[in-house]
This record gives sequence, C-alpha cells and structure tokens, in this order.
Amino acid sequence: MSNKIKDLRLAFIGCGVMGESMAAGLLREGVVDPENISASHPRDSRRAELKDKYGINVCASNAEAARAVAGHGNSAVVLCIKPQRLGRVLTDLEGVLHPNDLAISIVAGARIGDLAEGLGTAKVVRAMPNTPAQIGAGITAWTCTEAVGEVDRRHVREILSALGKELFVETENMVDMATSLSATGPTYIFMVMEALTDAGVHLGFSRDMAKELVQETMLGSVRFAMESNMHPAELRNMVTSPGGTSAEAIYQMEKGTLRTVLSKAVYAAYKSAVELGRSR
Repeated sequence: MSNKIKDLRLAFIGCGVMGESMAAGLLREGVVDPENISASHPRDSRRAELKDKYGINVCASNAEAARAVAGHGNSAVVLCIKPQRLGRVLTDLEGVLHPNDLAISIVAGARIGDLAEGLGTAKVVRAMPNTPAQIGAGITAWTCTEAVGEVDRRHVREILSALGKELFVETENMVDMATSLSATGPTYIFMVMEALTDAGVHLGFSRDMAKELVQETMLGSVRFAMESNMHPAELRNMVTSPGGTSAEAIYQMEKGTLRTVLSKAVYAAYKSAVELGRSR
C-alpha cells in the first residue's frame, strides 16, 4: 500500500551511502516519485550510477539540486554530507533556499542555529541515523525548530521512516546523546561480535562457524529481549544458573569492568559529538 506524499519533492545534497539509503527506501515504499528527487554528487560515475539505478535527477552542483525544490512548498532539502564539507556546502547554497523551505540535516555535530543561519530558513530538522539504516533497519533520533509545523513534521517522519524507525527528541542535546548511543552504537556491537568470534576461533571453531554462531546468537537475543519486554537484568538472571557457565562468564566480565568500559565509551562519544558542533 502506497504512503505517497502528494507532490513531495526532495533534494539530496551529497548522495553518498546514507543519502542513497534514504532515497532508495522512499522509492521502495512509494513515498515519493523518482522524478521528484534531485541529488548532487561531484563524481560523474556516481551520478550515472544513481540515475541508472533509481531514475532520479542528478547534478554536479549542490545549488542546482536545491533549486529544483526551493520554494516549491511541499519539499525538503536533505544534507547528507561529511561534517568537514559543511562549510563549503553552506556557501554553495547561500541564497538558494526560500525562508519557508524545509531543511533536514543528518550531518554529525551540525548545530541547528548554524544550519538555519547558513541556509536562510527557520525550518530546520536535525537528525542522526545509524548504520543499519542502510538496510532499512536503523533508528533515527531527530528534533526540529518550532517553525517546523505539524504537516512538515509528518513528512519528516515519513522520510526518516524510510531508514527504519524514527524517534523525536525534545532537545538538540538529545541528538548529541543519540549520536553517542544509537549512531555510534553499531561500533560497540561490531566490536563485541569481533571479540566473540575471535574467542570462538581460539576455542577451535573455524572462523565461519564462529561468526555464524555469534551473529545468530546476537540476533536471536535481541529479538527475544524485544518480544519478551523484560529488563535485560531479568533476562540475564533467567539464563544464569548458580555455579554455571553464565555465572563464571559474568564474573569475568564484571572483573574486567565491561560495564564501565562501555559507559566510558558512550560518554566519550557524546563529548566528541558536542565538541564537533562547537568547533565550527
């Protein structure tokens, strides 16, 4: 069933991995027509790839992509660029957007005030997706200025839902918090997966067998936790028998301060996200 937003136009400024993921999800769900999507990318081969794959409009100029939707009224400009390129892109887009245009940024650390000033619009959304968004299984925390009305907010929810789940947060600081917890989160998970796989190899499994055992165990554990709706501590106690293997494993993890290390990692990532915004 189509969830098409009537006559919605989108401009993706910098259509790399995350920009493509968002465009692909929107097209897959029938939210927007391909002819209503414009995307900019500096490389010829990349533009040709996007055009052939999705039938969207592509251009080398950031300003040209934005002009395709600016002033339309039912549109959004989506910034999907690396943080170090933001200054250059804001210069490219100077004077292009109309004061009532909607801008959505997934640029790590980019502050709403700086975006509003640089783009010339008060309607700014700051969002932070994570890596699983590339397969439509991510979660995106987002917030926005008061100028973003209810209709635009519904559109934002539809757009971000193309990446998986979306979660509105009340303050911009919460986006920085989400950057450290959910956006950086896959890093923690992948590292634990790597460590467990290496441990399996150390025991004597082939790497492929260890990898499969670890991946399926993590996937099943997360699904079980979500469906049971039990607190993680309850789940852990449920599988921990006195004097058993889980009890011994927990003792070693607590002895190695696993909880503290993860907590410090999340806080360090949070401070880095905040500092990234201050350094502009």
